[in-house]
Amino acid sequence: MEYNKNKYVKTIAVLLCLLTFSYNYSQTEEADKKAINKVLKKQRIAWSENNIEEYMEGYWKSDSLAFYGKNGVTYGWDNTLDHYFSYYPTAAYTGKLNYKINAITKISEGSYYVLGEYHIKRDVGNADGIFMLVFKKIEGKWKIIADTSV
Repeated sequence: MEYNKNKYVKTIAVLLCLLTFSYNYSQTEEADKKAINKVLKKQRIAWSENNIEEYMEGYWKSDSLAFYGKNGVTYGWDNTLDHYFSYYPTAAYTGKLNYKINAITKISEGSYYVLGEYHIKRDVGNADGIFMLVFKKIEGKWKIIADTSV
């Protein structure tokens, strides 16, 4: 069998390109997940400090925001804020929030879904449930565009 140096070099070059692409892709995805986790951490802290307005900074400020809860769907950032104020009127209701993130999965470029569990320790009785959030990168920032929490 004759050794073909050009074919060997081309094969190695292609493999190196693929490895570099995979590495860069992985780094980008890891950076996205880290940024999404940062949003969730800020929300957790704001919630636990009974700061609903700051908690809402993680959401897309749009009439197209969708919040799906046990009582149906709420559309829009302002309506979602009103929803939170009506169900969590005081610090006794917001309590201390903790998350367990089960998965952060890429949907497409610039969007992910997050599956998790929430646990709220509070004076009026603890609250636990599950959630699925859809994050989208909007104007360079990760925002929740849809929230299903039950």
